[in-house]
Amino acid sequence: MNILRVRCRSAEEFRSFYNTDHPEGGLFCPTTKQLAPDDEVVVEIVCKALPNRVFVRGTVLSWRPALPRLRVRAGALVKFAAEEGAKRDFVLETLDGHRKPTPRRRHTRIPIGLAVKLRLASDPEPIDADLREISANGALVCAHVVPPLGTEVELDLVPPGGVAAMAITGRVIYHAGPGQSGIRFVFREGGGSRRLRELVRRFKSS
Repeated sequence: MNILRVRCRSAEEFRSFYNTDHPEGGLFCPTTKQLAPDDEVVVEIVCKALPNRVFVRGTVLSWRPALPRLRVRAGALVKFAAEEGAKRDFVLETLDGHRKPTPRRRHTRIPIGLAVKLRLASDPEPIDADLREISANGALVCAHVVPPLGTEVELDLVPPGGVAAMAITGRVIYHAGPGQSGIRFVFREGGGSRRLRELVRRFKSS
């Protein structure tokens, strides 16, 4: 996973990187790593005005080398993925002061796209779902079935480099747009938290 970090000291600096030429929005990401058009990347946005760092999936449109004499920085222009609109709006509205500050998350969620099985406590039949984000504390999944708030669920997923699926128990605590459910993990064993931290580390380095 190519993660491009954009660190801004202020909303004004973020705006200098932001690109409005595309409906989904985009960002210039300073990086000396040469990237090809259509490469899929994750942009890590770090700004003092944001409560947490925000990870947004996108696609490289172009990359340019540095031109020191002209004071041009090396970097890639990245177009945000269409399904990341909620994150884009969150960043823009927060930096513009149009959104109330939200509490800082204890664990940073990383964006991924992984097919998983979602099981509801009331129904043993698994549901095909897409794991959009994960942290050591919770996840965001998208499925054609939206479990009611408070529903206990189980995620079956195969870790990076693994063969057998592992099951993670959680509870639906919010809904976020069409088909998307936020899940908070429930630890029922002493090593559950440690296992999840290792799982997240493997996803981030894969």
